[in-house]
Amino acid sequence: MSAELPPEDWPCRGASRIVAARPHRWHVQVTGKGPDILLLHGAGASAHSWAPLIPFLAEDHRVIALDLPGHGWTRSPRGRARLGDVAADIAALCEQEGWAPRVVIGHSAGGAVSLELARQGRIRPDRLVVVNGALENFRGAAGWLFPIMAKMLALNPFTGLLISQGGRSEQQVRRVLASAGTELSDEGLSRYARLIQRRAHVDGTLAMMAQWSLDELNRALPTITTPTLFIHGERDGAVALRVAERAAQAMPNARLIALPGVGHIAHEEVPGRVADEILRFAATAGAE
Repeated sequence: MSAELPPEDWPCRGASRIVAARPHRWHVQVTGKGPDILLLHGAGASAHSWAPLIPFLAEDHRVIALDLPGHGWTRSPRGRARLGDVAADIAALCEQEGWAPRVVIGHSAGGAVSLELARQGRIRPDRLVVVNGALENFRGAAGWLFPIMAKMLALNPFTGLLISQGGRSEQQVRRVLASAGTELSDEGLSRYARLIQRRAHVDGTLAMMAQWSLDELNRALPTITTPTLFIHGERDGAVALRVAERAAQAMPNARLIALPGVGHIAHEEVPGRVADEILRFAATAGAE
């Protein structure tokens, strides 16, 4: 697995470096000073998704954003994208680098990873924040059809190329995000369009989807006592608000903030509003 940094014009590129922590070569971005905040993006995205939020957080924190296994510029072996493995490998990376996240923030699938990190107990954050968390498996016909399709696609060496070629149009990306209730600027759209032109990124996303299962995590939600804030856009067409409602109700120390008029990528759509909620929540740790 070769080490490769993002292009020079990629968001927060000056903070990028490659860190080898078996079995991955992680792309990480570290900026700011203060208590550590760890950012975990969703499936199909990369650390770039946090760029609008990072300036708000980095004023008083050291902010650590990484590309999940197989995503963006993180190079990973196949077969290492299960939820438990992803969380364990991130915990090992934090231990190796001397990071001690006091707050872990996860978006969509990254929200599930943040909760799994707390469940495993290998890192012990004071606070968890789950933004539009994808915390339930597909239901109905999609419950059996989609995982099978994802596994077939992940095993097909030509799939990544075909999808990348089919997704070059920013208009196509715009339609996909619109279905999730999200509207981004042309610049924001272009970053996702560039990502899906990368064969390795598409392959890594498919591999994660093919191995994804949340059954064990959902059974364990009542045992996760870390104070948790769910932030969820009410217009989210990818993950319904009721998913966050159920998760917050299942946990002993969790609450939910719903954002009217906001879709699936809340931290890119209204970064200032999301940052205010996160920083207010994080500040309560010192008051205990």
